[in-house]
Amino acid sequence: MNLPSSHPLADGRTTNSSLVRAYSGEAPSRRPVWFMRQAGRSLPEYREARVGTAMLDACLDPALASEITLQPVRRHDVDAAIFFSDIVVPLKLAGVDVEIKPGVGPVMGSAVRTADDVARLRDLGPLTPEALQPVSDGVALTVAALGQTPLIGFAGAPFTLAAYLVEGGPSRDHLAARTLMHADPQTWTALTQWAADVTGAFLRAQVLAGASATQLFDSWAGSLSLADYTAHVAPASARALSHVADLDVKKVHFGTGTSELLAAMRDVGADVVGVDYRLPLDEANRRLGGTTPLQGNIDPALLAAPWPVLEAHVRDVVARGSVAPGHVVNLGHGVPPETDPTVLTRVTQLVHEI
Repeated sequence: MNLPSSHPLADGRTTNSSLVRAYSGEAPSRRPVWFMRQAGRSLPEYREARVGTAMLDACLDPALASEITLQPVRRHDVDAAIFFSDIVVPLKLAGVDVEIKPGVGPVMGSAVRTADDVARLRDLGPLTPEALQPVSDGVALTVAALGQTPLIGFAGAPFTLAAYLVEGGPSRDHLAARTLMHADPQTWTALTQWAADVTGAFLRAQVLAGASATQLFDSWAGSLSLADYTAHVAPASARALSHVADLDVKKVHFGTGTSELLAAMRDVGADVVGVDYRLPLDEANRRLGGTTPLQGNIDPALLAAPWPVLEAHVRDVVARGSVAPGHVVNLGHGVPPETDPTVLTRVTQLVHEI
């Protein structure tokens, strides 16, 4: 198992949880549900906790990150917590000049677009356990408070990290990143390998500190063709997941707009595939050969729809997900910040009742 003896999967606390069982391809009596971005913007208690604290500072304050992670578990009775963090946290810990600007997103001090730029990144060295200590401490605090509820570790996939680095910030089409992968594939490979090792170390630290599963989140993979993903992105994602390959935890891989990439995303080393709201789960299951547990895929837009509309949609998602060998109910993307938290609680109750 290669997990510390105090780990929740080693001492049995979360081994029989509905989440871990569903991720393992079983059908627990209570269908598990959690929500991407459940820890954060939609909760008034989160906004209160964050007053006066910048996003990255909040992520790296162990007590605050733990409290924010626990808030939706207390409020909604979801079946898992996901560690409160951001995909650029490992970049920050590695020494990259990055900040999260409200209303904009992650912004780099300077874009990374040449071989020399990548060499400077690599000179920062690997992400050390000492640098990761605030994350490890935050996870340990959270796991101690969760008891039998599993914690999911979280990290951004190498392509998404590389896209932010090359673009210098958020982008609609990731044109500069996609250009670099073809114009200078050697530099692109060096960049994505570095990103894979940084984000892989970030994942590993969370698992060793007590996370019972992991999720690799590829926000921007949907901008890629299958050929480009397979040739220029999949090797780095496989490298990132290899950092936890020796640890006996289930690995979830999720991206938005990735309906054509699902099998390729699984084949980099994932046990579970997250499906966004664009593709019905029964079709996703068909594309994956009926052998892969699924996660998803309530349309976040429907959280603001009248309850009868949302209820019918949730029931449909659950029915379609039932054909897969394991299904964890989630959104097909993150919780919108304007979501009424009582709706998420009601959806959780509905899933548990079905």
